[in-house]
Amino acid sequence: MSEHTKVFEEKMEKSVNNLKNELLGIRAGRANTHVLDKVMVEAYGMEMPLNQVANISVPEARVICVQPFDASTIKAIERGINAADIGINPNSDGKVIRLVFPELDEERRKALTKDVKKLGEDCKVAIRNIRRDAMDTAKKLEKNGDITEDEKKDLEKEIQKITDKNIETVDKAVEAKSKEVMSI
Repeated sequence: MSEHTKVFEEKMEKSVNNLKNELLGIRAGRANTHVLDKVMVEAYGMEMPLNQVANISVPEARVICVQPFDASTIKAIERGINAADIGINPNSDGKVIRLVFPELDEERRKALTKDVKKLGEDCKVAIRNIRRDAMDTAKKLEKNGDITEDEKKDLEKEIQKITDKNIETVDKAVEAKSKEVMSI
């Protein structure tokens, strides 16, 4: 990999990693603690991520338990979960908050699969835009005399290879998440 393509490859990898993080937040029929990653809690006079004020566990396939380190923060944690709008109402017994994931019906599964595919397409568009910028840079380098025409062609091939690899990664991630959402 040349120094010319490194920056573009890093940008593409960031786009792919961003997609993977987005996909983690999409809940399938089973409990996944990643749906709580963006939950912020107003505790001790400041906003804190949920995982810094509570222990999060999955005791059953469709249940997440949130156990506060400090019992006085339980109401704030409930407010944080509700504000995050993850589509599940927290059930509290005063000590532990339980999030019970309902079974997804066929219609909801299809809608989630459509969302997953849209996220994948958006990521591919971002990757193609990065490729276009990389190709433009290769042309400018040749025009300025920094590289020869043959080096430009080699650079363009390398850019295309990197693009294809990242697009394939996106397709695999989308396919795996779609399969997870559709499986019961």
